[in-house]
Amino acid sequence: MAARISVIGTGYLGATHAACMAELGYEVLGMDVDAEKIAALTAGTVPFYEPGLDELLAKHVASGRLRFTTSYAEVAGFGADVHFICVNTPQRKGEYAADLRYVEAVVDGLAPHLDQPTVIAGKSTVPAGTAVRLAERFLELAPAGAGVELAWNPEFLREGYAVGDTLRPDRLVIGVASERAEAALRDVYAPLIEAGTPLVVTDLATAELVKAAANAFLSTKISFINAMAEVCEAAGGDVMQLSEALSYDARIGGRFLVPGLGFGGGCLPKDIRAFMARAGELGVDQALAFLKEVDAINMRRRVRMVDLAREQCDGSFLGKRVAVWGAAFKPNSDDVRDSPALNVAASILLQGAQVTVYDPKANDNAAKLFPTLAYADSALEAARGAHVILHLTEWQEFRELDPEEVGKVVSQRRIVDGRNALRAQRWHEARWTYRALGRPVVG
Repeated sequence: MAARISVIGTGYLGATHAACMAELGYEVLGMDVDAEKIAALTAGTVPFYEPGLDELLAKHVASGRLRFTTSYAEVAGFGADVHFICVNTPQRKGEYAADLRYVEAVVDGLAPHLDQPTVIAGKSTVPAGTAVRLAERFLELAPAGAGVELAWNPEFLREGYAVGDTLRPDRLVIGVASERAEAALRDVYAPLIEAGTPLVVTDLATAELVKAAANAFLSTKISFINAMAEVCEAAGGDVMQLSEALSYDARIGGRFLVPGLGFGGGCLPKDIRAFMARAGELGVDQALAFLKEVDAINMRRRVRMVDLAREQCDGSFLGKRVAVWGAAFKPNSDDVRDSPALNVAASILLQGAQVTVYDPKANDNAAKLFPTLAYADSALEAARGAHVILHLTEWQEFRELDPEEVGKVVSQRRIVDGRNALRAQRWHEARWTYRALGRPVVG
């Protein structure tokens, strides 16, 4: 009989983890309190867009290797070798700190049903110290008592690449407090470890810190190059040339060194804020004080994008038509949480423009969040009659558009590239005025 895994929480992280564990050969039971979500997953349908996940989920639901439930009792009775906690940890309203209510609800819901020794592995992003506190709660509530052991196994998924990141991760990190928990997770990840994936075994606190530190570093690198874009605009430099020059330095590298509109989504912004909040609770707030400026630089990019768009509308948005290409916070995703593109679009709408948005996958989600914006079914339709086009999410589809064809439907050939992803010379040759963050005017 195949080893058994349960996955509690079937959102972006959980659904991906469940399907990928089934792909590795395990029998998997996914659990969520959202009955509508469970019904969709049981029918083999992923309720969000993630390349490759639809096929993987449908395959293993059809085979019977992957199924879903809303019952904690069923999860406890499933006989799983490891139970994975994959629920969301959003930012607490009105604060920087993480909201742990969903993680705590899993402990309170599952623990009373655990009457046999087992291992629980948290994958949710939590502040350092959370695992120790939750372990004490399991000890208090679970009939199996000390037989229930908690480990922490942070996730490092990139939206748009989550299936590959799960099946071919660049590293595995497990924080444990016992040899039994370590052995259980080594067994679960044996196919990946045997394939050469590095495994780092730590204590619980270090495992929790790894994810926070990784996101803090990535955010810092993005905001650094965007700060250089601010300086380049003031000095008359070209941030793309600066970035290229820096990328050849092996100590720096070119990844995440692309200037633009900045980061968004459901992870980086809230994770760096939660990291700052936890540092303050630990009495080391000055150690992460620089992250406040990282956050501020990131938010200033959105303001600067609005300013550039206004300049291209001759100083006022009143009565102007603005096309926005992109709504998701990044390409290959339909996630619009804290989307820089939508933030910019909504700001321009409030200043009097008629704004039409197009995104290959995120239109529906964007419309739920910003119903007052107009939405189009294609990039050309969005651009029709526009006085300026804003390129705000770097989908490949937008890179492949013919500037000459786009030029036939607009009112003015003006484009602002918020992602520095379009070929400036190509647009210039088609008689467009091309503007981008941190770069000189082209055209």
